[in-house]
Amino acid sequence: MDRKIRVLVAKAGLDGHDRGAKVIAAALRDAGMEVIYTGLRQTPEMIIEAAIQEDVDVIGISILSGAHMTIFPKILSLMKERGINDILLTGGGIIPEEDIAALKEMGTGELFTPGTPTTTTAEYIKEWVAKHPKELV
Repeated sequence: MDRKIRVLVAKAGLDGHDRGAKVIAAALRDAGMEVIYTGLRQTPEMIIEAAIQEDVDVIGISILSGAHMTIFPKILSLMKERGINDILLTGGGIIPEEDIAALKEMGTGELFTPGTPTTTTAEYIKEWVAKHPKELV
């Protein structure tokens, strides 16, 4: 039997708007994934710790605060420090196109903006995980 894809959905920083995070969490569950939602006001360090403890395949950051050029690079840096190279870092929110390009160049996966169908996000995650299977320990 195949293991369910495990996704950590997190709200980083002081961003207090979590409706989008809850919508995507429900959509990913409906798509057959196991979703862990961290709740509001998570630090990058808390997100990485939760991802390790929960043995997730994907970290999804929901960000509307404008802090994406701080939060995503910090999470990427922590992932590199901890030797985490088998977890997808993706996310969505209010992120300008030029910042999306810069973040993807730094190492994030796809970043989704408002209006993206939730099925698009779910399919992207499924395809990424299929191409990057985790090593069984």
